[in-house]
Amino acid sequence: MDNIAGQKSSLTWATHISVFILVMLWLIPTVGLLVSSFRDRDQISASGWWEAPFAVELTARGRAATEATPDGDLYVVTGNIFDDEEAQSYFPKGSDDVVAFGTSGRNPTEHPAGQTADLGDGQSLVVNADGSYEFRTPEKPGSRGQRIYFAAESPPKFTLANYNQVLNSDGMGRAFLNTFTVTIPSTIIPILIAAFAAYALAWMDFPGRGLLIALVVGLLVVPLQLALVPMLGLHNRIGIGQSFMGIWMAHTAFGMPLAVYLLRNYMAGLPRDIIESAKVDGATDFELFLKIILPLSLPALAAFSIFQFLWTWNDLLVAKVFLPSDDASKVMTVKIADDLLGSRGGDWGILATAAFVSIAVPLVVFFSMQRFLVRGLLAGSVK
Repeated sequence: MDNIAGQKSSLTWATHISVFILVMLWLIPTVGLLVSSFRDRDQISASGWWEAPFAVELTARGRAATEATPDGDLYVVTGNIFDDEEAQSYFPKGSDDVVAFGTSGRNPTEHPAGQTADLGDGQSLVVNADGSYEFRTPEKPGSRGQRIYFAAESPPKFTLANYNQVLNSDGMGRAFLNTFTVTIPSTIIPILIAAFAAYALAWMDFPGRGLLIALVVGLLVVPLQLALVPMLGLHNRIGIGQSFMGIWMAHTAFGMPLAVYLLRNYMAGLPRDIIESAKVDGATDFELFLKIILPLSLPALAAFSIFQFLWTWNDLLVAKVFLPSDDASKVMTVKIADDLLGSRGGDWGILATAAFVSIAVPLVVFFSMQRFLVRGLLAGSVK
């Protein structure tokens, strides 16, 4: 009775669970990236994004004061470690609880808070949970206080500093405009060329058509990295070199196989009666393409436009190869990689923030055209 028309399959629950799991697998990393973009750099290094609402144990260092009070044969230095300038750079608003302390960077949590540590040569040090300390030494302290390392609980800290750094970075506005300059032509040019090629492969009979279709399918599996150096050499020989024209042509070439394949499959599934009726009425191939095929192929054109726009907007490799390295020509991905992250890319707060800044426009494009994406991808799959 499971497959009777009008009744739901007993496997519907399994489908729902599978979809839910897939959505969560995609959503969880995105949420983590969003949370990390608002966190302090030190807290990102100390704990995972899922621990953002809780206090984080951070290791810091500072120096004891230099003013000492005589106490018998010893000099006593007292104060609060959170009053030290260096310690305040880690804890600008203080901390609730010092967990442990030490006098060496190799073991900054050697002694629990509140326990008196014997430093040898008659010296001792104790750091309490509230940050107050007492340092005893048989000799009068010099101009530099005793180095103190400590671990303390830092309350959750969320900030817009990462976004201010990314958005106010010198040249970021120029890079944003350059990204549009690269992306828009790199999306429009391959659509125009691929639409004509797809129509010819779908509805025009000529020798070698099947071979060309097989060649297009074969090009889909060729990694673009194989063509980067030869194509750059070709650009240098014909005079366009590293320029906006060069990257437009590169993105056009790399996007053509998918564009032709997608559009050709869609156009081949259009009703043959419409095409034949137009030809009987005397329509030329160009008129047929312009007045009938293009309007009917709008979902497929929009679907490819989304793919091409997202790829070119988020591209880094092709931009590094086919654009000059000067600041006036950098796109957002190159600007972020070179100027904000540097060669190591270890600043996760900046990286997460830059990711959300760079995907803002693609998200608008995707959600505004997603209905065309679904129609374009599913068209022709059923009869």
